[in-house]
Amino acid sequence: MLWIKAFHLIAVVAWFAGLFYLPRLFVYHAGADDAISQARFRVMEYKLYYAITWPAGIVTTGLGLGLLLYAPSYYLHAAWIHVKLTLVILLWLYHLSCGYFLAQFAAEANRRTARFFRFFNEIPTLLLVGIVIAVVVKP
Repeated sequence: MLWIKAFHLIAVVAWFAGLFYLPRLFVYHAGADDAISQARFRVMEYKLYYAITWPAGIVTTGLGLGLLLYAPSYYLHAAWIHVKLTLVILLWLYHLSCGYFLAQFAAEANRRTARFFRFFNEIPTLLLVGIVIAVVVKP
């Protein structure tokens, strides 16, 4: 079980790295006004989202489910896991919304400002804080 937990944490770090950096790319992309920069950002965003963030999210979720199945009777009665799972669902919704914005940029149809993406970029930080507190403090 410790190996599963270790690889779960490694995947979590990779997933959050992607979710922290992708919206930052959106900030720069929204502010770019030349075709070369916009094309470069489209490539960077696509590779980050599909080559790093998606696989890390899937591995995180799969290993997390494996940990849940290790002791389901404990986890079903632990309030903190319900908080964590709710936050993870919100994290997946955030992840999918990043995909939506990625598609908007790819189609050159983005209508959001760099300022919007600066605020949007803070959401995974708040989710991370909540998830870590739920897991470590177990309120």
